[in-house]
Amino acid sequence: MASSLFEEYAWRGMVFDSTPGLEELLAKESLTAYIGFDPTASSLHIGSLLPIMCLARLQRFGHTPIAIVGGGTGLIGDPSGKTKERQLLNAAQVEENLAGIRGQLEPFLDFDASGNPAKIVNNLDWLGQLGLIEFLRDTGKHFTVNYMMSKESVKRRLDSEDGISYTEFTYMMLQAYDFLKLNELHDCTLQLGGSDQWGNILAGAELIRRVRGGKAHGLVFPLVTNAAGTKFGKTESGTVWLSPERTSPYRFYQFWLNTDDRDVINYLKYFTWLERDAIEELATAVEERPGQREAQRTLAREVTEMVHGPSALEGAERASKVLFGGAMEQLSASELLDVFEEAPSSEFAADAFSGEGMGFLDLMAETGLAASRGEARRLIRSGGVYLNNVRVAEEARTVTIEDCIEGRLLVLRKGKKNYRLVQVA
Repeated sequence: MASSLFEEYAWRGMVFDSTPGLEELLAKESLTAYIGFDPTASSLHIGSLLPIMCLARLQRFGHTPIAIVGGGTGLIGDPSGKTKERQLLNAAQVEENLAGIRGQLEPFLDFDASGNPAKIVNNLDWLGQLGLIEFLRDTGKHFTVNYMMSKESVKRRLDSEDGISYTEFTYMMLQAYDFLKLNELHDCTLQLGGSDQWGNILAGAELIRRVRGGKAHGLVFPLVTNAAGTKFGKTESGTVWLSPERTSPYRFYQFWLNTDDRDVINYLKYFTWLERDAIEELATAVEERPGQREAQRTLAREVTEMVHGPSALEGAERASKVLFGGAMEQLSASELLDVFEEAPSSEFAADAFSGEGMGFLDLMAETGLAASRGEARRLIRSGGVYLNNVRVAEEARTVTIEDCIEGRLLVLRKGKKNYRLVQVA
């Protein structure tokens, strides 16, 4: 482990910019620091993992982490990184989302730690009580319009077709006010965030200096990208969520397993607790044995277990093996449907498999696994056909309802990876 938090962040590539003097301060004092989390959904997504890990690392180095769940600012909307104004949520939606997010932060942060327990706060607690006249008089007077318009997030929106509403224009002041309140209530002197938050963080530090005469700091980490040039955390099927109800542990595991060689070492630094020596060994493996994908498997295991726990990791690995002919007995029909989501699928009535059942040759032909019964017969003779990953050796084999997983699913395969699903209704 590095000797200081700043050093730890630096070798992991997590420092994009920081205020002067912060490195020295982190080496000699225990600070209280915060990061804000957006409550626009009932689950965080993997784009939130870097800030979560920043707070978790901070706590391990003896500093005190605060996670702000933006119940107040979430009702306004942050223009940073946005090309247009998002649809605003109502208070009930935000409250529902807050409950889900709190539960996802708890596995990473120690709320009972001796000396530096983590805290979760909701900025609606103070923003909800704030009067407009009071806010404009005591906070707004410290912000010039010229200063606010010079920020990149605002300039980008001003140049866009939709422009920026006054609602989102005030977001910088609200975030700065959060920093001020945390400084007053919790002696918080450091705000962390993505590089797109740099302007907002500096505004908060300046507000603390003007109002309280205090010194506050900021540190921003790089926005995570991938080598393909697409936004991190997005796939063809959509966002990768931390909630297992939104993204199954199997899909979550597969996302990390499919990481590009060019990205995997950075992701190991960002998203795992592995130390420098272990990551350097994996970097060597990527260079010398890329086909073995040791780094990707390690990344997938580490992050899946951290987010979903050891049982979910075991299930995800078991499901992954099914794609390569592994046994299906321990997987549910729902899990198999998740694994084979992209495989061609056919539906059959349960009656088709009642009594003596359906001939396997007919089933292959009707599902398109074989062009005809004759081709199906030749495939069976060659030993390349499987039912539920068990080789079919008899041309006269029939399929009954007892063969169906949970009475509702069959998995057919020819060769190594040519699958067909049969859903029984």
